[in-house]
Amino acid sequence: MTQIAFIGGGNMATSIIGGLVKQGETKPELVHVSDPNAEQVAKLNDEFGIQGHTDNAAAIANADVVIMAVKPQVMKQVLEPIKATLTERQPMLISIAAGINLPSLKAWSGCEAIVRCMPNTPSLLGLGATGLFASEQVTIDQRNIADALLRAVGISVWVQNEAEIDAVTAVSGSGPAYYFLLMEAMIAAGKKLGLSEETATQLTLQTAVGAGQMAQNADVDPAELRRRVTSPGGTTERAIQTFEAAHLRDIVEAALQAANDRGAELSEQLGD
Repeated sequence: MTQIAFIGGGNMATSIIGGLVKQGETKPELVHVSDPNAEQVAKLNDEFGIQGHTDNAAAIANADVVIMAVKPQVMKQVLEPIKATLTERQPMLISIAAGINLPSLKAWSGCEAIVRCMPNTPSLLGLGATGLFASEQVTIDQRNIADALLRAVGISVWVQNEAEIDAVTAVSGSGPAYYFLLMEAMIAAGKKLGLSEETATQLTLQTAVGAGQMAQNADVDPAELRRRVTSPGGTTERAIQTFEAAHLRDIVEAALQAANDRGAELSEQLGD
C-alpha cells in the first residue's frame, strides 16, 4: 500500500503514472500528483483517477515515495518549501532530473534515501530505457519499488556509481536524438537520390523500427547482425566502407564523451 507522490505532472510523470495504472502496479487512489497547472492536474485526475493537487505540501503529506519530476533548474526552489516535511517523514526521494547530484538533493530535501534516475523520451510510449543509482540509505525494498516504477515505462538498469549516471545520460538519455539525427540525414539523402519526401520518410522510419526490433530479439550482437546484412562486394558493404572511412565510430565516441562531460558540468553548476 505504498503511497506515491509526483511533484510535477508533465510528460514523464504522466508516462510513469499511466504505466503504473495500466500494469496494475498500484491503485490510482494511492498516487498523488502536484502541479501548478490546475488544468493539467484535472486532466491527470480524469484520465487515471489519481489524487491531484496544486499544493506540493498536500501531495507529499502521507507519501512513502516522492518522485521529483521537475526541471533541474527549479529543483532547489521546489524542494525548499517542503524540506521540513520531507526531513520529518523521510520518504524515498526519486529524482528524474539530469545534473542534480545526490549531495545537492540531500541538502535541499533533507532526505537520506535517494534514487537518481535518467529515463528517456521513449518512456512516453512505454519503450523507455532508464539508468538508476541509489544512495547507501536506500533499502532493498525501496530499490524494488523504484525499479517497479521505472519498469512501468520500459527497462531499468542499476549502475554501480553516481558518475555512471552521466554515461547513462550520454547513451540512452540523449540517445533518441542521435537516432533522430540519423533519420533526418537518411531522409535528406533519399530525397537527393530521387525519392519523394514521403517515400524517403516512410522507408527510413520503418527501417529504424525493424532494425531495432531485430537487434532486440536477436540471439547475436548488433555487430553480427550488421555482418549478416553486409554481402561482400554489395551495396551495403560500399555504404559501410564509406561510414568507416569517415570515422563514424570516432564521431560517435566523441559525441557521447561530450554528452557525458556536459552532464558532469551541469552537476557542478546546478549544485551551487
